[in-house]
Amino acid sequence: MDGIKRLLQDDFSRNLFKGKAILLYGPRQCGKTTLVKQFIEANNLEPVLLNGDDDQDVNIFQTVTASRWAQILGNKKSVFIDEGQKIPNLGRAVKLLIDSHPEIQVIITGSSSFALANSMEEPLTGRKFAYKLFPFSFGETSRHFGFHEEMKNLELRLIYGCYPEVVLSGPEMKGTIKSIAESYLYRDLLQYEGIRKPALLEKLLKALALQCGSEVSTTELAGLLGVSRTLIDSYLKILEQAFIVFPLNSYSTNQRNEIKKGVKYYFYDNGVRNAVLNDFTPVAMRKDVGALWENYLVSERFKRNSYSKADGLPYFWRTTDQMEVDYIEVTGSKIEAFEFKWNPQKKSRITKAFTNRYPDAIIKTITPENYDAFLGE
Repeated sequence: MDGIKRLLQDDFSRNLFKGKAILLYGPRQCGKTTLVKQFIEANNLEPVLLNGDDDQDVNIFQTVTASRWAQILGNKKSVFIDEGQKIPNLGRAVKLLIDSHPEIQVIITGSSSFALANSMEEPLTGRKFAYKLFPFSFGETSRHFGFHEEMKNLELRLIYGCYPEVVLSGPEMKGTIKSIAESYLYRDLLQYEGIRKPALLEKLLKALALQCGSEVSTTELAGLLGVSRTLIDSYLKILEQAFIVFPLNSYSTNQRNEIKKGVKYYFYDNGVRNAVLNDFTPVAMRKDVGALWENYLVSERFKRNSYSKADGLPYFWRTTDQMEVDYIEVTGSKIEAFEFKWNPQKKSRITKAFTNRYPDAIIKTITPENYDAFLGE
């Protein structure tokens, strides 16, 4: 992992020692701690190290004061707090540190966007730079391995995903992603407040994995799983906050028979999706390659846009009579529409139901032969 430069690294460096905390959100084992340690080493920071998994460190924040911070810091000029979402009152304590010692650089990581953001948002208003880190992106792996080599690895990415440990584990990819998924999904997730039915969570994940690329109805999920829609909604929110899945909403300008409130769910990582189904069958033998290809492209585009701070808003498009566009991005009045085809030889065209309504839209088909332009920097 040491040799693969993350796209956030330069942005991190530019915001060093500006009197603000640096917050880094992202799923477990996506490389947050490694990135921060590389960053610390490159900038010779030698920080105070605190960890939300250490009860003794957590206790520090129960009675923190300005003088207590001075004791903790000694002559150090930086503080690194790992797993910050597990520390109560963290936001107030960090605000006190920044206000009393503006020369100190604070770096905080967390694997729950909700828990960490909730505790930090109000206390650190105007006092933080916030970033999200994901499993390796196409931009990062293609830069490291070389574009042509990364394209050769495409089928591996579709099956095993892009978690750093997976990408670098060679022939052990299957065992590695299974281990990550089992520890992350079925142990860490159960620590979340509100997870009262672990068996339901597992069934919900499998349902989402099977419906990947298809519109999801929470009402239908509730009926399928025999629980209330409210409970399904709350579990979906937890899965989003833990960086397992993310939603893609439908696009509509209120024209006739456009679906206005539809939603699809995609996994941040293909490997996790396949681990949920325990299906690592090679691409050539799979019946769901279209869903794998779509999930990969949408999740990689999501990473790309997040890192580049792109302005385009992502959607899918569908009508009540099932006319559909896989993915669109809207930037002001500009609309780009994309159709995803795994087989480049298969005839491709965006439905006229869409082009007739949006004649100025830019239309593109993304295949394994040209996907680098869609995912590039």
